[in-house]
Amino acid sequence: MSIKPIHNEKDYDTALERVDALMELNPALGTDESDELEVLALLIEKYEEKAWVINEPDPIDAIKVRMEQMHLKQKDLVPYIGNKSKVSEVLNRKVGLSLSMITSLAKGLHLPLEVLVQPSDRSLS
Repeated sequence: MSIKPIHNEKDYDTALERVDALMELNPALGTDESDELEVLALLIEKYEEKAWVINEPDPIDAIKVRMEQMHLKQKDLVPYIGNKSKVSEVLNRKVGLSLSMITSLAKGLHLPLEVLVQPSDRSLS
């Protein structure tokens, strides 16, 4: 068993090929092949976490996507954000989301709090 860290895509592809070969063998638990398969799976998982980080979407972009999905207009956000001008300011990133807006939007638009509480990708004007 010759296992080494996965540093790049070539190492990653080699590890995946070896996992495929080991899976074909269907090794019994406790065998060298079974142990190698388990270690390779962990190395692959760690590499994927590092190489392909998936960030939460920007809160304003998430709101806009949900508006599109639900066929909402800016005026439909008034109950969650405030008056029409406040909705416009939030969607144009002129003001940030307050805690009450975040909780209302999360509940009303079924958006995860984790998405809404993070800073916007684009700084406020």
